[in-house]
Amino acid sequence: MSALKKKVNFKFFTALNVKHPQVHIKRNLNLQEYHSKDLLRKHQVTIQDFRVLDTNLDTKPLSDFKANEYVVKAQILAGGRGKGHFDNGFKGGVHLTKKSDEIITLAKSMLGHKLITKQTPKEGIMVDKVMVAESVNIKRETYLSIIMERSYNGAALVASPAGGMDIETVAEETPHLLKTVPIDIYEGVTDKVANEIADFLEFKGPLRTKCAEEIKKIWQLFLKVDATQLEINPLVETDDGKVVAVDAKINFDDNAKFRQADIFALDDVSETDPREREAAAQNLVYIDMDGSIGCMVNGAGLAMATMDLINLNGGKPANFLDLGGGVGQSQVSAALKILESDPKVKTIFVNVFAGIVNCATIANGIVAACKENPPKHPLVIRLEGTNSAAARKILEESGLPVTILNDADEAAKTAVKLAQQ
Repeated sequence: MSALKKKVNFKFFTALNVKHPQVHIKRNLNLQEYHSKDLLRKHQVTIQDFRVLDTNLDTKPLSDFKANEYVVKAQILAGGRGKGHFDNGFKGGVHLTKKSDEIITLAKSMLGHKLITKQTPKEGIMVDKVMVAESVNIKRETYLSIIMERSYNGAALVASPAGGMDIETVAEETPHLLKTVPIDIYEGVTDKVANEIADFLEFKGPLRTKCAEEIKKIWQLFLKVDATQLEINPLVETDDGKVVAVDAKINFDDNAKFRQADIFALDDVSETDPREREAAAQNLVYIDMDGSIGCMVNGAGLAMATMDLINLNGGKPANFLDLGGGVGQSQVSAALKILESDPKVKTIFVNVFAGIVNCATIANGIVAACKENPPKHPLVIRLEGTNSAAARKILEESGLPVTILNDADEAAKTAVKLAQQ
């Protein structure tokens, strides 16, 4: 899960056959794998036993940890760890060992080094924690998830006996192996639903009962932590007759942060762009891209439209900074400074259509930021809506070398032209 992105879960929209997903731009809470496992354990969902080592390499957590085989996994917020490599030449961010004395050797090769995978930046991501988990002998893998889905006006349970692989691949190639069940928020996951899903997942005999119980526990976790998505892939049958959640991904409702303070305090921002962190501290949203035009907008819809205008006119956005609604002057000033700090930026395009937002507030924020730190790049400003005339006057009387245009397309063309000079 990246720290800041257009959050569009196509995996589940594919599985649920939703044709028109709604796009949300926001920063998402990031939990490392061991945090998710800890939440599962606290809510009595069956998982492998595990421990966590950090760069101090304190072996105390391992003193009472006995297993036939251990999995040693680097903890970063990126996939493809098993096939990755480290900047010290060590291969693989996931290793198996039957010897407890090899755990520290493997951990030393990972901790304090950057892991490079297909999902990380080219330079990789620093590993400062390693999870050591009990290895389980997997007889069979299945898939189970719960997601809040607008088309069902609530939660839906998605299951497949084909676990351990991307669910969109299952949906596309073998749709008969996918089952979606809407969940009544008041009834929850009943015994009938849990047993129906256990049957579909092909758990037999006593394992059917165990699976049904795990499904009900997973539902309770989903409710208690205010999750919007809880994906177990795989939910496995072991050779000694257990049903175990081997891997979990959890997304949370940002609006429930006040209820889930302990969980949100776990947010891992170590891999986040400093500009994203700075924007988040100001209740703003920053999205990094690879072009040369910095964009200050208000709202996801206008952000998408602004990107289209820039692309249609031959340019590429370097980033987006979404002011949202109810923004204050100091936040606007901070937003401009963040955009200016992006080394890719050659021009800044402010495109605001004000309703709740006040154009005069935007203008005053821009003027204040430019007086404190003179702009390094050309500024193209298009402000329409609430108090736009007053905003234009503020900008014109400021004496700043800015380009003010009313037409969005013309403003985009100008921003592209200036970025190409």
